[in-house]
Amino acid sequence: MSGDLEARIIELMPEFSKGQKKIAQFILEHGEKAAYMTALALGNSVGVSESTVVRFAERLGFEGYPEFQKALQELMKSKLTSVQRIELSASRINENEVLKSVLLSDMDKIEQTLEQIDEQTFNKVVDEIVNAKRIYIIGIRSSAALADFLGFYLNMILDNVKVITTSGISDIFEQVFRITCEDLIIGISFPRYSKRTLKVLQYAKKQNAKIVSLTDSKISPLCKYSDYVLICRSDMVSFADSLVAPLSVINALIVATGLRKKDEVAKTLEKLEEIWDEFQVYEKENR
Repeated sequence: MSGDLEARIIELMPEFSKGQKKIAQFILEHGEKAAYMTALALGNSVGVSESTVVRFAERLGFEGYPEFQKALQELMKSKLTSVQRIELSASRINENEVLKSVLLSDMDKIEQTLEQIDEQTFNKVVDEIVNAKRIYIIGIRSSAALADFLGFYLNMILDNVKVITTSGISDIFEQVFRITCEDLIIGISFPRYSKRTLKVLQYAKKQNAKIVSLTDSKISPLCKYSDYVLICRSDMVSFADSLVAPLSVINALIVATGLRKKDEVAKTLEKLEEIWDEFQVYEKENR
């Protein structure tokens, strides 16, 4: 419901009580703050009771305030600017406990991902990776590191993997224009979602390629183009995205694909070990 939450609030505005209208106005003007307030704090901010806030959430069709708050947070994640993110983090994190706060938040996101990700979908994605004629991977801005990591290890397992580089929008399409229905593209994007990633997935959809998305929510714009969606919880602890959970899911994809191709992987790594040793790629321990 969070995708049309704002529209729903505007639609019901004439029917709200005086107190509920105050809540609605505050949310429409300061949604980034309201999303992380308790029902009591939100009520105090607009001058209404906690019970009025709860009834407001129920009037919108939610079972209670926690469900409404979760929907509002999902909506706000894609709208916050970097400045708003760092202001929000200042209000949520004690400067004397940054390390503990960030690590606990990352642990929570991994637990949420484990609870929400669909294992059957995950296994189907591994099937698609193994069976695809060609595999394209796209991740832009902060997601580029995830795309590179996935591409680096899949290239050790398979010989048909291409990570799309992103120097310009025309360059991107020049790299994917040969994509067909026999190919697979993996799109990785989290709030704030990349328009270039979406455009590439839109093009791939028109070419009938299989599409896998790694993203944060079922209301992510990537979902509308995807055959398979792997939900990986992300967070905005500050202006820097927390991508620990998505990286864990990517790691699982790599391991699962490697197990499906274990004989080929063993031969590849044996050959690579010879090359690494010959050209002294790694420092050897003196024992």
